[in-house]
Amino acid sequence: MLKKREMTDCSALFELMIHPEVFPFVRNKAATIEEYMFHVKNMMEEEEQGKLISRTILDEWENPIGCISLYDIEGNEGFLGTWLGRTFHGKGYNQRAKNAFFCELFYEKNIETVLMKIRKTNTRSLKAAKKLPYAIQAAPERLKEADCGAFYLFEIPKDLYSLYSMRTFEDENRRLKEA
Repeated sequence: MLKKREMTDCSALFELMIHPEVFPFVRNKAATIEEYMFHVKNMMEEEEQGKLISRTILDEWENPIGCISLYDIEGNEGFLGTWLGRTFHGKGYNQRAKNAFFCELFYEKNIETVLMKIRKTNTRSLKAAKKLPYAIQAAPERLKEADCGAFYLFEIPKDLYSLYSMRTFEDENRRLKEA
């Protein structure tokens, strides 16, 4: 479902990223494949320095279909950025990628809080955030003043995610025993 970023995926991801329904909401926009490769190379270097964590989202056949990243890591928190190629919208990949990524962040990387800054015009991401039962609306003062009018801010605390995950696991076990 997820793998570390690799330069070999750049061509496929670039083609997915430039779709007009995806491009406006991508953090590291690139007009050419070369520019995109430059961004990815920088991201890989920043990951080595502990400034971000970035993964390629894969479909069932391990084809790259999007990206999920934690940017601007300070202390034990950072900002989430996710995008999927247009043909993969509405198929459950976003939810599965977030669950896998959150498990890595919270249980392997010692992240305590994931922040989601969502542009108010990005209805698709806003709907996706509201589907996450462990995401809560964050205090607006956590945003820079210039961002308050343009963005919503959500946060996912590790303890709330863990509680939800444990309940989901227990519910699934109960259903299996009853079947």
